Order: sequence, then structure tokens, then C-alpha cells
Amino acid sequence: MSAILLTSRAVIRLSGEDVRGFLNGLVTNDVSGPLPVWAALLTPQGKVLFDFDVWADGDDLLLDCEADQAEALVKRLSMYRLRRPITITTDPALGVHWQSGQGSSPDPRLAALGQRWLANRDGMAGDQAWLAHRLSLGVCEGAAELGDLLWLECNAAELNGVSFTKGCYVGQENTARMNWRAKVNRRVVVVPLAESRPERQRAAYPELGLAVDHLRIEDIRPEWLPAFLQSV
Repeated sequence: MSAILLTSRAVIRLSGEDVRGFLNGLVTNDVSGPLPVWAALLTPQGKVLFDFDVWADGDDLLLDCEADQAEALVKRLSMYRLRRPITITTDPALGVHWQSGQGSSPDPRLAALGQRWLANRDGMAGDQAWLAHRLSLGVCEGAAELGDLLWLECNAAELNGVSFTKGCYVGQENTARMNWRAKVNRRVVVVPLAESRPERQRAAYPELGLAVDHLRIEDIRPEWLPAFLQSV
């Protein structure tokens, strides 16, 4: 498949003094080392507000996030900035691009998701192809699927979305406690739409015959487990 532009994604640029240190104290993953990484900004109780990929652009950081949530994410991050000389704004010139298959820029969550990179915002849109590919691998993202859930219930540990060694961040206490106690009692999973439970459904995709449900571990059928969860 040729490269496509994900029009449902936007890019936020953080520039200024020690932006890595600033963001590292807020989000779930370690952004002080190699990038990109998948991360989330949580509530103090450890529930998901936003998830995004973090990229480096020289001394700046770029957040690959949901377009519908970009302004809200800018506002939330700006609340934490206080008096620091840091600029946080959307970068309309940049877009998120995707291509299936192997290459030099694998998605930081799961190599099977394909190649992902940031470049000038041009090219053919292909959000539906990306959605179908992502769901076929059982990977969930975004506010509709993950919002207000505990981060480890979002399969964050299995998809490289959390560091348990980097130190404090917003929501770290509950996230770390769940990990050390192995107390992940529920997970988000992609299920056939016809078998989705309305009271546990997070999102539905009738055109694909699929839904995202938030289920107790004992209610998840073995055939619904994606490959990255089968050894958990």
C-alpha cells in the first residue's frame, strides 16, 4: 500500500526551554530518550485524558494526536506550563503519514501496525484503511475508545505506552500500583459487532462489523485476544 495522510490526526509542537523535562514529568512514557514513543496524559487518578505519539524535531517535541482533541490537549498542557518559557501550539504544516508493511519507521506501539512518520501535510487521505488495519490487530486508541479508562486497562504496558522506571508523572501512583499488584481486571478489546455488549461498548464501527468493548478479563473470549495479549 502506498503512503497515506491521516487527516484525523494533528501535530502539536512544544518548543522552548527543556521541553523534554517538562513533558517527561507529565506523561506516562519516558520522552528523555529515543523517540518516538506512545504515551498518555492522565488524570491524577490515573485515567486517560489523551493518548499520542511523541516525536523529536531538533530540540522541539511533536505530539501526533487526534485532530478533534488537539486544542483541548494544547490547553491542558498549557495549564501545567505555568511560567516556563515554553510554546505549545498546533503545527498545521505537518501531517501524520502511514503505510502498511515493514520499514525504517515502525509504529512505536507495535511493528505490525506499519510505518508512521511526520511530514508536510499533503497526500491522499486514507483514514479508513488505517482504522481497519489498526482494529484488525486489536489496537485501540483515542478518546472514544480509551478516554476515562485506567491506562493499563488500555493495554498500555503491552503496547509500550508506559515506563515503570522513569519517575513521577500525573497519575503515576495508581498506574504503578496496578502494575506491581498485577491488578488489571479489565481490558479494552476489539470484538465482532454482533457480539458486542452494549453496556460495555466504547465504540462501534458498523462498516467493519467491529466494536471496542471494555470487558472484565474473565469475559474476554480467547479468540478476541490479539497476538500481543496472548502471552499475558
